[in-house]
Amino acid sequence: MPEKSASNLVAEPQSPPKIRSPKRPAGTLYRGNEGMWSWVLHRITGVSIYFFLLVHILDTALVRVSPDAYNIVIDSYKTPLMGLAEIGLVAAIGFHAINGLRIILIDFWAFGAKHQRTLFWVVIGIWLVLLAGFIPRQLMHVFGG
Repeated sequence: MPEKSASNLVAEPQSPPKIRSPKRPAGTLYRGNEGMWSWVLHRITGVSIYFFLLVHILDTALVRVSPDAYNIVIDSYKTPLMGLAEIGLVAAIGFHAINGLRIILIDFWAFGAKHQRTLFWVVIGIWLVLLAGFIPRQLMHVFGG
């Protein structure tokens, strides 16, 4: 075994320690998977419903201020554009309600947390079935079919 001396230690170049960045966790709920989209859609639909309710309260309160102005606003809601907007409103309320039930299951049922991805697709399926029943009838109503 070679003897260690001061000259041997100085002669050997030492490499700097390598610093590695931590690995990103794979497959967490909020990294582009179903959990993140559920979260995003729930917030968007919630804010949309909030603004609808605000406008609804204001236009209903208008009847006390000026019945004529109220009638003008209500007549503007009878346009085809507003009829199509009602489809968006019903879609937002439906998704928000069903996804809210999914969130309750995830929070209060051990099975829910383990199967949150499957529950998301169940929500989407139920939501699409409900919309499939509403949209044709609404379009007939809007366009006089």
